[in-house]
Amino acid sequence: MFVLTVDQHRSRSHPDGVPAALEALNKRGSDGGLSREFERTAGDEIQGVMSSPEAVVDVVLTLVRSGTWNIGVGVGAASEPLPRSTRAGHGEVFVRARAGVERAKNAPQRLWVVGAEDPRAERAGTALMLLAAVLRRRSKLGWEAVDMLRSGCSRAEAAERLGVSPAAISYRLQAAGWAEEERGRDLAAALLAEADAEVD
Repeated sequence: MFVLTVDQHRSRSHPDGVPAALEALNKRGSDGGLSREFERTAGDEIQGVMSSPEAVVDVVLTLVRSGTWNIGVGVGAASEPLPRSTRAGHGEVFVRARAGVERAKNAPQRLWVVGAEDPRAERAGTALMLLAAVLRRRSKLGWEAVDMLRSGCSRAEAAERLGVSPAAISYRLQAAGWAEEERGRDLAAALLAEADAEVD
């Protein structure tokens, strides 16, 4: 199981981003890997429970893209039965997510993964940090191209919609680290799954 505890970076000097984040993240539903919805836990902090490592990667990268969050990922077991409200949850995975968000505040990419005393969670965290570094360097033009492909467009369709040549789209995707992101997502999800298996 995975718990994400996330708080807004420099919230005192920025508008409250929690309502928009809750709306965006909770659209996923249970089919999108949410075991319990994200909820505001205190101040500018939100927390959610997830069952899918792929969904964890997607949520982490969504939050990284906004550039306004410290992200802690806990891997472990929760006290059963899991309550309906995320705020009421207990267990080592919640403690680890709390430790993760505290570590994230001073981490290079403002994210941290905490699991058992085992290197697997640390490796998953490293993969996510590298992915975050790729995304933080991506230009607006790069995001336009990536978003087109992620929405289901082919490269030719993306080029037509953006009014550029297919060669230009290929260049934008290369500069945006599209291939690296796709491979990195798979790697990070696999490492998170390994870390989660360690607790079974």
